[in-house]
Amino acid sequence: MNTNPSRFGYNPAAQSQAVFDESLRKHMLRVYNYMGAGLVLTGLVAFIVSSTPALYVPIFSTPLKWVVMLAPLAFVFFFSFRIHSMSARTAQLTFWAFCAVMGLSLASVFLVFTGTSIARTFFIAATMFGATSLYGYTTKRDLSQFGSFLMMGLIGVIIASVVNIFLGSSALQFAISVIGIVVFVGLTAWDTQNIKEQYAENFDQESQHKLAVFGALSLYLNFVNIFQLLLYFTGERE
Repeated sequence: MNTNPSRFGYNPAAQSQAVFDESLRKHMLRVYNYMGAGLVLTGLVAFIVSSTPALYVPIFSTPLKWVVMLAPLAFVFFFSFRIHSMSARTAQLTFWAFCAVMGLSLASVFLVFTGTSIARTFFIAATMFGATSLYGYTTKRDLSQFGSFLMMGLIGVIIASVVNIFLGSSALQFAISVIGIVVFVGLTAWDTQNIKEQYAENFDQESQHKLAVFGALSLYLNFVNIFQLLLYFTGERE
């Protein structure tokens, strides 16, 4: 007598994989929901500040602009060093605070570029991000081999950007924009695959929640940087 469970339409291994795939799908959806909500918050803050002279004049016409510009970087470092010790709720609140501060920093975009070019650039950035993140999620290729190369490229872009603040070279800015877009597009695929693989390590509920928030932060940063760098090519100044 054949007692193979598959004969009766039941396969434990297949069912277990199906349950995991559904859980992973829900986890990735949570990551993208956090990221999307963060972008909405950033956009609202940036638009409100740029539309209110009483807010943007004291910020961008004084040295306070440097505090606003550097504050997001401080948040990222804080997040990176404290994510393991903070609760999921604290991580989520910190993420929302970061998105709001990033909105303050990006308010200058609305002051410099036309609304039409901002919308067009956002659509292009969203298309690039979506396609690359989908690749990172679906590909069977191990992207970890590119991690060190991408991180070196990121460090190079950051250093060059800081140097160009003082040089003001258009040629250097062009190179930064081109290389930066390549780096952040690559990081989008790499981070997406990394988020997916980390979920497979069977963390507890609290850790998975924090992983979703931190994953959203990583993808959010990639998207914002792609958007800002693309503005160099597609943005039309007021």
